[in-house]
Amino acid sequence: MSTAAFILLQATPTGQQGSPNMLTGLLPLLLVFVVFYFFMIRPQMKKQKELTNYRNAISKGDKIITTGGIYGKVVEVSDNIVTIEIANDVKIRCDKNAILKDNTDLEKK
Repeated sequence: MSTAAFILLQATPTGQQGSPNMLTGLLPLLLVFVVFYFFMIRPQMKKQKELTNYRNAISKGDKIITTGGIYGKVVEVSDNIVTIEIANDVKIRCDKNAILKDNTDLEKK
C-alpha cells in the first residue's frame, strides 16, 4: 500500500466513516428481505388462509381430494373429522387438515 493511500485512510474521521458504510451494508439485506416477503412469504400466507377458509366451509356433498391423493365425496362433517365416501358403500374418516382441495375444478376440464 502506498503512503499516499495510507495517509488518506488515516485522514478520514472515524465517526463519519461508519454511518454511510453501515447504511450501504444494510440496504442490500433489507432489499432481499422485502423481495422474499412479497414473492414468497405473502403469497404463501394468502394461500394458507384460503385453504383454511375452504376447509371450514366444507359441507355434505362436496367433492374433495385429500393430501394422500384420495378422491371422494363428503358424507358427514363434524368438528375436525370428515367422513368421505370413496366408492359405493366405502367410507373413510379423515381429518379436516388432510383435505387439500375440491374436485370440481378438475371435472370441468
